[in-house]
Amino acid sequence: MKNQVKLLPFTIQSVVDQTNETPKGIQIVQAPSLWEDSNQGEGIVIAVIDTGVDTSHSDLKDRIIAGRNFTTDYNGDSEIFEDNNGHGTHVSGTIAASLNNEGVVGVAPRAKILSLKALTGEGAGNYEWIIDAISFAVDWRGPNNERVRVISMSLGGPKDVPEMHKAIKDAVNQNISVVVAAGNEGDSREDTFEYAYPGAYNEVISVGAVNMDLELAPFSNTHTEIDLVAPGVDVVSTFPDNKFAELTGTSMAAPHVAGAIALLINVSEKEFERTLSEAEIYAQLIRRTVPLGNRKSAEGNGFLQLDIVEKLNDLIQTSSMNVTH
Repeated sequence: MKNQVKLLPFTIQSVVDQTNETPKGIQIVQAPSLWEDSNQGEGIVIAVIDTGVDTSHSDLKDRIIAGRNFTTDYNGDSEIFEDNNGHGTHVSGTIAASLNNEGVVGVAPRAKILSLKALTGEGAGNYEWIIDAISFAVDWRGPNNERVRVISMSLGGPKDVPEMHKAIKDAVNQNISVVVAAGNEGDSREDTFEYAYPGAYNEVISVGAVNMDLELAPFSNTHTEIDLVAPGVDVVSTFPDNKFAELTGTSMAAPHVAGAIALLINVSEKEFERTLSEAEIYAQLIRRTVPLGNRKSAEGNGFLQLDIVEKLNDLIQTSSMNVTH
């Protein structure tokens, strides 16, 4: 069972020393429209199971609540979870890079990240490491008794491993949303299916990729368990050594959704005045998708659009005012 989980292959388009922008992906999923109501995701902890994180990055250092290394990197020292690949830092920035007028900003800029390094610098890991990281996320409690509400995994392998599936089901049963990249083995055809695990499990929220023009990315896996799509082409985010990079892959789409769930938990639990179950949070997420016209096996419920509910409310109020006058 060794070294069968890998980073989903991704492309590095460019690396730069500095930038100051709200990345296009963050804008087109309309994340800023929910920042006020959601307090930017404050109080929500997202476990990122990946290659670690650049803990000193100016956009991330205030976001990291804790971390752990499950790999053999750093002589297996469980306390060192620095990112020696780049992927984990990029994913973490899309989820929660701080809104600090420099660098980039994430979908949920006040959420916290629990960085679980379960893949090596080469981007590979044992299934045991992934399983242990998922279990760690479920059991973890923060200094103020915080719990993980979302797990983000931009990784996959060709094998359906029952132990990994069980760990994911356990997490979902503990009311943790498990967001996973669908995979990058797509062949540009919506009618041929490609499966990567854990992305093909029903219990996860499986995220495919579109480009910034909302066209399906040709590499995005298609299968019957895709839940929604998000930006995954030319995504700008944080990169090690305090840098920024533009990356492409379904790996980049999944963190948009993980961050979105942090915002939606805060918005919805304020409205309902209670804690929501994983299924209820999923329903809130899917309410905020827009069909793009592809087959369900390619786009699931559609493209993540965080302001759609508010737009519909405005529309209904406007039309009812027109009726009464």
